[in-house]
Amino acid sequence: MPAKPPIKKAMLLAAGRGERLRPLTDHCPKPLLEVQGEPLLMHHLKRLERAGFEQVVINLGWLGNQIPTTLAKYLDNGRYRTLTVTYSQEPPGALETAGGVRHALHHFEHQPFAVISSDVLIDTDYRHLKELAAGKRAHLLLVDNPPHHLKGDFVLNQGLVERQGTQNSSQRTLTYSGVGLFDPALFRDLPPGHRALRPVLEQAIDQQLVTGERFMGHWLDIGTLERYDDAQTLSWVHPQHT
Repeated sequence: MPAKPPIKKAMLLAAGRGERLRPLTDHCPKPLLEVQGEPLLMHHLKRLERAGFEQVVINLGWLGNQIPTTLAKYLDNGRYRTLTVTYSQEPPGALETAGGVRHALHHFEHQPFAVISSDVLIDTDYRHLKELAAGKRAHLLLVDNPPHHLKGDFVLNQGLVERQGTQNSSQRTLTYSGVGLFDPALFRDLPPGHRALRPVLEQAIDQQLVTGERFMGHWLDIGTLERYDDAQTLSWVHPQHT
């Protein structure tokens, strides 16, 4: 069995509105939508607990008051087995990814942490997540471009993540999976408030501070009603299949 990961803390992004999943998300936050009988959040919590993580922070936005209430059925006094679950309540109005992480940064002190989009399913074993390379600010799991995002996001060149359109743009583009490791220093100097992740990443990418790897396993972005329906029949979504 693989050793426990050096990364002990994670943030699950759960504050989004989920516009493309309406009307399901009109009265239920997207991270509580059930896939094969369990909320999306629980699929991630189970994998993180099995991998030896110790703390997970979940940010709360749209209909966020429902999340602690629903998860209480699975948690014992704020814990899932050996995993401590805490919440980061965001102010009204979406903070976006980087803004949400900046808002919750006090939970992570000076140690690198994982950030995981709760609306993706991925069959990776989180024990395989590596430490950040010395001096780097982020490490991204990249996947082959899915049919709904054929343009991709970034280029991977000898372990470094690069923008599209650079001198290596002829290389195959890949899509950010929504799973990454981050140094708190990437967010610490950002002013509080609304801020998307991509511009923050691109600034670090231009300074060669972002590494990455191509993930070859199963992955699905639960971004539309059609893909949500597809997830109900996948055999690999439960952690016992890792």
